[in-house]
Amino acid sequence: MKNELLDSVAIEQIAKDRFGINFEIQQMIAQEIPISLTGTASIFLTKKKQLYAYIYAKSPLVLADVQKVVARIGLRPELYIPPKGRSAYFDDIGRDKFRQVYPGRSHITQADIRFYRTLAPYNPALVLISEVKDGVIRQFDVDAKGNWRPSTRFAYRRIATS
Repeated sequence: MKNELLDSVAIEQIAKDRFGINFEIQQMIAQEIPISLTGTASIFLTKKKQLYAYIYAKSPLVLADVQKVVARIGLRPELYIPPKGRSAYFDDIGRDKFRQVYPGRSHITQADIRFYRTLAPYNPALVLISEVKDGVIRQFDVDAKGNWRPSTRFAYRRIATS
């Protein structure tokens, strides 16, 4: 219980400092579950009933890695939270990477940078979740078939309102 409380406070502080989001964690659904040999994820519910995934790894991660991990855990993302004060972070990095590959192109569209934005460094990552697929959150396990095994059962689906 004490460890969970310390992790909750640490995640709340990181969310405020690095991502500019204030929330209080109501319930820790899955705490520091392995996502790779060097990475962990914590899935939690805020007091406003929003589900978030906080992903951290000792090795470098890019947006594409985080997208793949979120899908393999069994979650459907709604929003990848960019760093604080940089709302167009992924697009800016994508545009820079695109210009490195195609320096002569002057008119760059969203379709042009779709791939290159996934190369943006993103560690730690904070993801707003819209749904838990099949009601099961999975974790990485080398010994399991397909390297992923069930970790926790949790039913969640965010209903969009206007």
